[in-house]
Amino acid sequence: MKTILCYGDSNTYGFNPFNGLRYPEDIRWTGRLQMLLGEECQVIEEGCNGRTTVLDDPEERWKNGLSYLRPCLNSHKPVDIVILMLGTNDLKEKFHASVEEIAGGAATLVDVIRQFTVEKQGFEPQIILVSPPEIGEGICASAFSGVFLESAIARSRELPKQYGKVAKEHGCAFFNAAAHIQPSPVDFLHLSPKAHAKLAEELCKEVKALLRGEG
Repeated sequence: MKTILCYGDSNTYGFNPFNGLRYPEDIRWTGRLQMLLGEECQVIEEGCNGRTTVLDDPEERWKNGLSYLRPCLNSHKPVDIVILMLGTNDLKEKFHASVEEIAGGAATLVDVIRQFTVEKQGFEPQIILVSPPEIGEGICASAFSGVFLESAIARSRELPKQYGKVAKEHGCAFFNAAAHIQPSPVDFLHLSPKAHAKLAEELCKEVKALLRGEG
């Protein structure tokens, strides 16, 4: 059985923008990915609301994606594939992070995954670096007004290019989520059930290609 670790933020956790709770397992893209892949794979959800790449949130420092990455990898070893989808929360106004800095944070996580797994499990997992969905046009009129400013929309659209560069330079697979899905019109940040289903379908293709040795 192959172990697939999905490491991300609220859209990996399955935050429901309609009620602020969590989608059921069969709605979340991680749960749907498990159903699509079947018994030959184990899909592990590691999503956390507000998680960043490597940035410390001054109010909630435990949401730094780097600080939990090593314990997470060690807990679930051996890990065969890591699907890494972070960066949206780095666009919050309080971080003042450029697109290049955010991509650099993602690159740091890729490096840590590789170095740590070689040490702890004896081999590197394959990595799918996912550039997250864009932030929607209505974010400044949503519940997240002030948390994300208008500039976050434009920066989110630049992430695929920078993430693509990171993937190429670091030799991992690249997936542009924004080419397939958009955030819900409820809060312009989190995914609808339809988007979760589509994301699962497309990532399933990527995972199967890696398992076939086509990555």
